[in-house]
Amino acid sequence: MQNGTRLAAVDLGSNSFRLEIGRLDHGQIHRTEYLKETVRQGNGLDEERNLTPEAMQRGWDCLARFGERLAGFKKAQVRAVATQTLREARNRDEFLGRAQQVLGFPIDVVSGREEARLIYQGVAHLLPQSGERRLVVDIGGRSTELILGQGFDARVMESFRVGSVAWSMKYFPDSQFTPMAFRMAEIAAKAVLDEALNAYRPSTWDVAYGSSGTIGAVGDVLGAAGWPAGSVTREGLDWLLERLLKAQRADNLRLEGIKEDRRAVIGGGLSVLRAVFDLLEINEMHAAQGALRHGALYDLLDREHIQTDMRATTVRRLASKFQVDAAQAVRVGRVATSLFRQMLPDMPADQCDRLERKLDWAAQLHEIGAQISHSDYHKHGAYILDNADAPGFALSELHRLGQLVLGHRGKLRKLEVDYEDVLFVQQLLALRLAVVLCHARRDPDLKGLTLTCSLTPARRFALACRAGWAEAWPQSAHLLREEIVAWQKTPWSLQLQCA
Repeated sequence: MQNGTRLAAVDLGSNSFRLEIGRLDHGQIHRTEYLKETVRQGNGLDEERNLTPEAMQRGWDCLARFGERLAGFKKAQVRAVATQTLREARNRDEFLGRAQQVLGFPIDVVSGREEARLIYQGVAHLLPQSGERRLVVDIGGRSTELILGQGFDARVMESFRVGSVAWSMKYFPDSQFTPMAFRMAEIAAKAVLDEALNAYRPSTWDVAYGSSGTIGAVGDVLGAAGWPAGSVTREGLDWLLERLLKAQRADNLRLEGIKEDRRAVIGGGLSVLRAVFDLLEINEMHAAQGALRHGALYDLLDREHIQTDMRATTVRRLASKFQVDAAQAVRVGRVATSLFRQMLPDMPADQCDRLERKLDWAAQLHEIGAQISHSDYHKHGAYILDNADAPGFALSELHRLGQLVLGHRGKLRKLEVDYEDVLFVQQLLALRLAVVLCHARRDPDLKGLTLTCSLTPARRFALACRAGWAEAWPQSAHLLREEIVAWQKTPWSLQLQCA
């Protein structure tokens, strides 16, 4: 991206939605605008883990305002990320359908570990570079992320289902602060976080940083009360607990530095933070400026280049872990991208490159399920991708990749496919044809083979081959005729045209 390019990140948190807009300047992103709205979607989940209509409406209204501010931005300049509440919500697709429409951009629901990775990237990019080993803690509305890293490298990442909104609702339901409520809340938080003891023990890090949300709010209150600015200590947490117990209720709190949107969730946030301090033996934690939204901005830059795209690294790791046939993966990828490109002669090069990259990832991973069983290996591969720890990928991206892997062979009706999604259908066909043409695990004869796509009057693919090709490669021609039959049960048709 060129210097001066505007970039934006939207963070759909459980407590607040945030919009960060910045301008790129020699690899650094400098803030030009920041908007935050308290939406409290985290307390809008009912007993069946569905977002209530009121919670969805609050989210849609906020995103509509953000969308107005993002008018004029291109798709490649915006990253919207949703976290724990939408990971949990059973009706998230209902919310996301309208949410993406009013925002004007796709919204990625990310896994807990991917959220942790993005948080670390945001923190690391806004800290001075050093060799220190960092522990980064982010206490959000419904989840807490713990990360160990050095420089820009996040090495250990985990997300725990404990947060300020969830704990406030459960242990301080009437906003009443009592010693018993805090004791129970801290015990419960420790029970959830207990498994972090081994991985995050004090010997594994040098400096502890707290990102955003609860830790930022606690740091603001302590700083306003005269404690060292930008720092949270055990003594400071004890002091704050005393103030809350003295107030007895959130409505009675008279603390300089506390924002109104934090008042209702400060009890739950403080109890979780105290549990983290006790479990990990933290004496002091520094408030970090970077957060999830900053990590999402820098991830936009990384995604521009295959060398820095974390998703490419993840694909290579998965391919190695499941011992795929690397030569065949490269072969299928090369053929698939070549066929795909033929169907999109007028598409801008940068957009086509991004789509080809994702198609190539599917080719690299199309046989990962064979390590489990050769029978139905495409189904095993799709299952792996839907459930893998895959840094860099949003859950929707992984599912889409899994659908390509599932659909690269066999019947098409097993897929959760929207046949109105033309680009996905084109990727799917290109991958299936590449697998057919590379069935002998050698480079196929592509001379004279051309693939075209027509959308009117009917949706039709046509694969043309030179005279004599079908006779020279009878097995490939046979498999292509079977492929024609497979597409007859979809809204699309495939024709083989040999001179």
